[in-house]
Amino acid sequence: MQLIDQRDIAADVATVWAAILDPDVLMACVPGCEFMTGTADTGFEAVVVQKVGPVKARFTGVVTLSDMVKHQSLRIAGEGKGGPAGFAKGGANVTLTPTESGTRLAYEVEANVGGKLAQLGSRIIDGFAKKMADEFFTRFQTAVEGEPEEVAAPEEKKKGWLKRLVS
Repeated sequence: MQLIDQRDIAADVATVWAAILDPDVLMACVPGCEFMTGTADTGFEAVVVQKVGPVKARFTGVVTLSDMVKHQSLRIAGEGKGGPAGFAKGGANVTLTPTESGTRLAYEVEANVGGKLAQLGSRIIDGFAKKMADEFFTRFQTAVEGEPEEVAAPEEKKKGWLKRLVS
């Protein structure tokens, strides 16, 4: 399965770059992530619980960041084992480009599964992988930008994670 998409994030490239290297931000953005530890330099270990069709599994695995060109691009790769449910692995090539209103984050995602998960059929797996990628990058955008104004209290817009640290 392969997915290509992009998002415009209302933050400068340096802020987006810092967020994508932050384990707390990544943990908050990965759907079903229960635990994540590590650093961008050494890689991350994670535990993720997901339900794909009728199969629910607890995946333990690793996430690595590679091919990093500061403030421009990187590759996020992950591999997890879900016991009898099988395994999942995949990655995303991420590119950051400055825009007038912030940063354009473009990504190409590919995913593969094996074991019981592979028996579910490509339509279910492809749909699930697209949903996971969309949810990850939606959460990432919200983590960087903060909540949209219509969701935040009218008297105060919620701040993104980095703006809360600096304020």
